[in-house]
Amino acid sequence: MEINLVSDTITKPSPEMVDFMMKARVGDDVYKLDESTNELEKTIADLFGMEAALFFPSGTMANQVAIKLHTNSGERLICDKDSHVYAFESGGPAFHSGVACTLLPGNRGRITAEQVQEAYTDDSNVHYAATTLVCVENTTNKGGGACYDINELFKIKQVCLATGMKFHLDGARLWNALVAKQLHPKQFGELFDTISVCLSKGLGAPMGSVLLGSKVDIQKAMRLRKLFGGGMRQTGFMAAAGLFALKNNVSRLQRDHYRAKQLELLLLKKSWVKHVEPVQTNIVVFNLKEGYSPTVLMERLKNKNILISTMGNGLLRMVTHMDYREVMHEYVMETLTNLDI
Repeated sequence: MEINLVSDTITKPSPEMVDFMMKARVGDDVYKLDESTNELEKTIADLFGMEAALFFPSGTMANQVAIKLHTNSGERLICDKDSHVYAFESGGPAFHSGVACTLLPGNRGRITAEQVQEAYTDDSNVHYAATTLVCVENTTNKGGGACYDINELFKIKQVCLATGMKFHLDGARLWNALVAKQLHPKQFGELFDTISVCLSKGLGAPMGSVLLGSKVDIQKAMRLRKLFGGGMRQTGFMAAAGLFALKNNVSRLQRDHYRAKQLELLLLKKSWVKHVEPVQTNIVVFNLKEGYSPTVLMERLKNKNILISTMGNGLLRMVTHMDYREVMHEYVMETLTNLDI
């Protein structure tokens, strides 16, 4: 039995989800004739209280289309230095949109309104690129699943309104944040110009993200998605998986969070662990004391059929998810309890 804690992207559709997928009402989505996809888009738009939504094959494409929507070549966006849109999307802002990134040193990937205000530049000085967009990530990936305080997001929104900047949320794990903070999606829909949400991580769908925004922005996003090569046909099979996930797999995220917290508390007791980021959702990020090798730990765990990942600079990561069952969790907890390296 292999236990994969590398990422929550490794989940596979449950038999019930597959059965629901096979009953999808499909058509050609490029012509907006796929009924299941149309239903998914409307469902998520209504959930967030936003005007429209568009299905994408990946969160990276959804984020990059949003950036292109809100910027022009030669402008600048603001984001955390470890944000996904900058660090893990293959240089997309520069390649697709020709924009520079002002990178802020946030707290576990979370930037503040004060930082945004200080970093903002307008077009009055010809030496500076005009800043036209702020991108935040919730929860933060490299920050170990940390959640933004909704009040800080409101303050950043006020800076955006005062300066004319647009505000985009990379909500790849926003479902986790909603559950952990007991917030309603409409609280985020009121704050952001665009939001991307993922269906293939904690919710367990095989693929897909949805971009939310105004009717005007989503109409433009359709053209950009086509330009990016994201025009798809019978997407309803994948959209149906998303519909099933929304109905069945959101509240169960609490279980992932609980297991991640148990892993954190256990790691804090190990003599070879230096620090564990406080767990808020389903990601456990930690490092080892000097003299202990992350590679050795990963190999020892692999020999026990437990897979974890490295994030560089000595950081290690474990991610709980839908396919990480209780029997697996008990085995991992027992293994870590007895493990010396």
